[in-house]
Amino acid sequence: MKFVFLSGGFAGFIIAAATGWSSEHSPQRTLLDAAIGCLVGALLFRWFWTVLVGGIRETILIRHAAATAAALAAAPKQK
Repeated sequence: MKFVFLSGGFAGFIIAAATGWSSEHSPQRTLLDAAIGCLVGALLFRWFWTVLVGGIRETILIRHAAATAAALAAAPKQK
């Protein structure tokens, strides 16, 4: 989770800094935009990671339930 949060912050910082620099803003304004971009990028990456892990977890649970049902159906019935 830390890696995702840091990666998102870094990506947001770089994108916002590059945008501010290419728009020829003052250095103070560029760094402010980059700092805000860092926070927003980190939060967005964290949200996306949570959604991704939740989807993976749901897929694993569904596959496990299907495998359990298939194993029970294939087992010989005892009297």
